[in-house]
Formats: sequence, C-alpha cells, structure tokens
Amino acid sequence: MDSLIAAAARALAVGDALGALKRVALREDPPALALRGIAMAQLGEHPRARELLRRAARGFGSHEALARARCVVAEAEVALAMRDLRGSPRLLSAAADALEARADRANALHARLIAVRRLLLLGRLDEAAAALDRLDARGMPPPLAAVAEMAAAEVALRSLRTAQAQAALARAFDAAERAAVPALLAEVTEARAAVDRPAARRIDAGHEQVLRLDEVEALLASGALVVDACRRGLRAGREWRSLARRPVLFALARALAEAWPGDVDRNALIARAFRARRPDESHRARLRVEIGRLRALVTKLARIEASARGFALAPRGKRDVVVLVPPIDGDQASLLALLADGAPWSTSALALALGASQRTVQRALVQLETEGRVRSIGRARARRWLSPPLAGFTTILLLPAALPPG
Repeated sequence: MDSLIAAAARALAVGDALGALKRVALREDPPALALRGIAMAQLGEHPRARELLRRAARGFGSHEALARARCVVAEAEVALAMRDLRGSPRLLSAAADALEARADRANALHARLIAVRRLLLLGRLDEAAAALDRLDARGMPPPLAAVAEMAAAEVALRSLRTAQAQAALARAFDAAERAAVPALLAEVTEARAAVDRPAARRIDAGHEQVLRLDEVEALLASGALVVDACRRGLRAGREWRSLARRPVLFALARALAEAWPGDVDRNALIARAFRARRPDESHRARLRVEIGRLRALVTKLARIEASARGFALAPRGKRDVVVLVPPIDGDQASLLALLADGAPWSTSALALALGASQRTVQRALVQLETEGRVRSIGRARARRWLSPPLAGFTTILLLPAALPPG
C-alpha cells in the first residue's frame, strides 16, 4: 500500500472524507477508486459512491479476493444508506466469510453488522437479535462496538425492554467517545435523547396522558386491557390479539374502548367503522356481523355487551380499559415513522419494511404528498421519498415489529 492510499484510509477511519479525497481524487487505480467511493458515501453522494465501488471491485484481480470482499461490504453499506433493501443478503454473508478467512476480522464484523441493520429496517427483530448474539465482540474496535450496541439497543427498544436499551446505549456512548468520530457520537447522543421523549398517548375514561417508552412498558405489564393503536391490536398481560389486518374490527374495538365504561350508539359505531354518514338497515346488519366477529376474537380478554342504544366493552377480570394512541395518529403513521429517519426511501423498500404491497404504499405516499407531509425526488425507478423530521417525540412504537406478538 503506497503512502497516499494509507493516508486516505486513515482519514476515512476518522470521518475526514475531504481529507481522503485530497489524496486520491485524481487516481483511477482500484484501491483509490474504492477509497473515493467510501469518501463519497460519507459525503452523502450514494449513487456516485456505488458506481466507484463497483468499478473498484471489477478492477481488482482474481487473486485479490480480500480487496473485492471489502468493496462488497462497502457497497452493501451504501445500499443500506440508500434504503435499497432488495438485494440478497447471501453476497454480503459470503464477503464476511471471505474476510474472516483472511484474518480481516474488523471488516468481517462490519459486514455482519450491516446485515443486522438491514434486518432491523425490515422489522425482523428475532433474526437481528440472533445475529447479534452470534457476533464475537471481543476486542471489537470502538466504532464497531458503538454500532453493535446501537443495534442491540434498537432491538431492546422495539421489544419494549427500556432498561436493557438504556444500558446498551450507555455502552454505545462510551465506545463512540473512544472512537472520536463526531457523526457516530451525534447519532448515539440522539438515540439516548429519544428514549426520554414522548412515545405515545394514553386515553382512559376520557383523560389523556403522554407516556414515555418506559411508561408504555409498565402499562403493558400492568394487566390492563390495552387497545393498542400503535400496533393495531388488543393486549391484556401476555395475551395479544392482532387486528392489524382487520381495520373494521379495530375501529370498533377502539371506539368501544374510548367510551368505556359507557356504551356507544350504533349509528356512531357505523360511522366510525364504515364511514357511512346515513346508516340504513344494511349497515346495521353488517354491524351485527362485525360485532359478532370481534366478540369471537376477543372472548378471552373481554365481553361485548348489547345495550339499549348500542354496545359496550366489558373487560374480564375487573381490568381497566386503556387506549394507547401513537404520537401521530392516522393510517399512515408507520409510513411517516420510517421516513422520519431522514433517509430517502424507494417505494419498494417502504413496501418491504411495512409488509404491504407497493400499490398500497404508493397510494399512501401520493396522499401524504398532496397534504404536504412528504416530498419526492428523482423520477421513475430512481424516485425516492423524504419527510421532515418528526420532532418532540419518538416513533419507535410505529416501526415494523415494534412489539412482540405476546
């Protein structure tokens, strides 16, 4: 390795992308192309970074498997920053194995952490946690240790284990300080601050209260019957009934919970669930059918009793009834939560992360764009979506798989 390449690599290790470019900007050899690609990625020029890294990988010979594997890892990180989640993880896994076999442990760990972060974006928490458990953290460089602890904290937060998350974030902060990379330290500091921000609103008996994540955790452990508008379901202790794919039933459950201990008029339920302003006999017949379905689904958690004017929710076991509402309400709350990370997302990546069809996501984005809540850049396949940061609260409860199923 010549002196300019070595100096550029040292500059990149501490986040000095411009310093690295000063040394290799005019060079076209594969090592210089790779370093230029990493520098452009640090500056946020991701398409250009990907192009340079691919050129570098093609330029390395068949005997330079180590260098090619490093290019694969760098390109995978660029893809993650671009929220391009379509690629197969097998190529990254093979690169990690190749790096480990050639004693490049730091880059092998980096590759495996990129795979973990991709799983987190897709909401596959169990797989991300298992991958973290398999990592050998002994002697891990401080920047990688900070990233690993941040990933562990995110798994804990999205599973509502706040004490465990705070401990991981404290370790991440210590590692980031030792790494002395300003961007990494800022990211960890922001994550620690987000834990103490409002995460949801509690509504019971007509009163509303803002809750932090630890207070949400305590509420769910209290045994109360919680109609959870963040994850679209009902929870009582360890019992969980998902209504994420049953919007009509969830609308009925939420309306009944908000009125508890009172009842709800039939016409009000029809308006809430079916959005019908002038109910007729067909709406009333449909309401009876949907109430019957809801009764069958929640029979272990609560009864739904008929009254003179409508229906009332009666929890089993003398439980209180609480509605947990996200900090931003509406059908597109989870979509906005993903976009709130500041990265440009493609429609396909959003659909993957949300487990929805691209057509459904596209319709929601068009509506949000009309309302001025998101904006798009680029055209056709290069089109990406952005949203302003959602300040003042944390969106953890709105991210995919934020809570365990039971």
